Amino acid sequence: MSATAHVRQYGAAVRITVRVQPRASRSAVEGVRGDAWRVRVQAPPVAGAANAAVCRLLADSLRVPRRHVRLISGSSARTKIIEIDGMSADDVEARLVAAMEDR
Repeated sequence: MSATAHVRQYGAAVRITVRVQPRASRSAVEGVRGDAWRVRVQAPPVAGAANAAVCRLLADSLRVPRRHVRLISGSSARTKIIEIDGMSADDVEARLVAAMEDR
């Protein structure tokens, strides 16, 4: 796999574009739609709860510590850029695909 528009190597980190659906019935990685990974979180978009839920979901899905996942931009938008430390773009893409298929 190579880096795509929604998963990019950025120095020693990887940046992914995600499109978030807050207040979903369950939290899950849904797959790629357009140029972003689609994720659903149960948390409401109030006081940063959905942003924290997205970072927790991605950390769990990628099997990395929560401290390695951080929001770079889009704190008040549905489309966000998330940065993950310590992984390659290929590993991130493969683990997201595996998380999507495991649901």
